[in-house]
Amino acid sequence: MDITEVIGIPFILFMIFVAPIWVIMHYRSKSKMGQGLSDQELTQLNDLAQRAEKMADRIKTLEAILDAESPKWRSQHD
Repeated sequence: MDITEVIGIPFILFMIFVAPIWVIMHYRSKSKMGQGLSDQELTQLNDLAQRAEKMADRIKTLEAILDAESPKWRSQHD
């Protein structure tokens, strides 16, 4: 067997089967990245941001209650 056969056969198989799929998937992902967020994803992101703000407000409220009822609670857990 010649060295060109050893290298050539896998190269040909790669070019026939793997390379076209690789190129298609690459440009498909590039086009999706260029489009930005879909309407559904943007809605979900806004919903999550609102939930995070509500949770932050709740945490502040709970900390204020704990500060009033048990002023030393922070030093016990640090």
